[in-house]
Amino acid sequence: MVFMILEIDIEKNYYESKKLKKNKNPSFNLKSKFSIDSGSIIVLFGRSGSGKTSTLGCIAGLLDPDNGKIIVNNEIYYDSDKNINMPPQERNLGYVFQNYALFPHLTVKENIEYGIKHLSEEEKEKRVSDLLVLTQIEGLENRYPDQISGGQKQRVALARALAPSPKILLLDEPFSALDMISRMRLRESLRSIQKELKIPVVFVTHSFEEAFVMAEKVVTFHNGRIQQIGTPEEIFYNPINTNVAQLVGYINIFSNAEIDYNKNNPDFSVLDYRDMKMSIKKFNKSMNEVSFGIRPENIKLIDINSEKTENVFECIIKDVVNEGSTSLVYLEVIQNGLKLMSKAQNDKFKKLNYAVGEKCKIELLKDKITILMTQSVKKIDLN
Repeated sequence: MVFMILEIDIEKNYYESKKLKKNKNPSFNLKSKFSIDSGSIIVLFGRSGSGKTSTLGCIAGLLDPDNGKIIVNNEIYYDSDKNINMPPQERNLGYVFQNYALFPHLTVKENIEYGIKHLSEEEKEKRVSDLLVLTQIEGLENRYPDQISGGQKQRVALARALAPSPKILLLDEPFSALDMISRMRLRESLRSIQKELKIPVVFVTHSFEEAFVMAEKVVTFHNGRIQQIGTPEEIFYNPINTNVAQLVGYINIFSNAEIDYNKNNPDFSVLDYRDMKMSIKKFNKSMNEVSFGIRPENIKLIDINSEKTENVFECIIKDVVNEGSTSLVYLEVIQNGLKLMSKAQNDKFKKLNYAVGEKCKIELLKDKITILMTQSVKKIDLN
């Protein structure tokens, strides 16, 4: 039997006002169900208001679900059927807030000690000393929060959350208010700390870049529902539906396409969209009204004189936006007016000698075209 560190299966309703609660359908309904069986970093990922922070709050006991259960290390924290709702202070979970939530009248050392007052002075001194080194803030212990930087404040908040030796570390958008350099350094520090302490981490973010860098598993939320669970690579390269695809940067998403057998190459199928016939990874059956997506970097600009024909289409370049090392190229397919966006490396794009208003050729990489389900939800436990 697999030992689960965290099991959560909850529902929570939100209403526009308490007066409407009895007579009105909820304005937002959260259903969150997943489990974790390893001491790793799990990222709850989605747009603002999708349910990820509410899920974190329910785990911590800061919010009460309407029904369901939350189990940590085989201990029931919440169970609506058994009328169990453990108080937050008894759950032994570390929580790092987006805004740090440090006590301004306490020093760094006193902030870290706040949750371990029950320890002896000797034990507190050793615990604080170890955490100052672990979080790389030694030398700051006698300063107050208004005397240190944002990155240092977040390290203090992390040290304070770790001080009671929590069962799980919960982080709510912990780096969103920091500059890029501070974010990069703190991400690396958190990964290093997690590996050293082997503590399970549940990390909330709306940034897929952060999810990709931090996570071993990603739980993707949309409008109160879990859409897909998997490794960052699985979510990024194989989003299950249009909601997830949009979250991870699939700009080119289209619906009402058809999939059929490929008579010329049985190892692939044919995707037909507005008379554009494209080879894609093999499907074992024909399908109608499917959605598909392709990332901008997988629409390859090729030489206008190229003799390639498979998945190659002529376009007009409508605009080019230089992003530094890459450029976004806005395209219109000549045969049907379809709008596409490509991303090209600037050195390669310059060699093609294309300009706005000119005709060009593109190749849609056939193994990178992703078929998307419109309603499907992938239910997988984190194991």
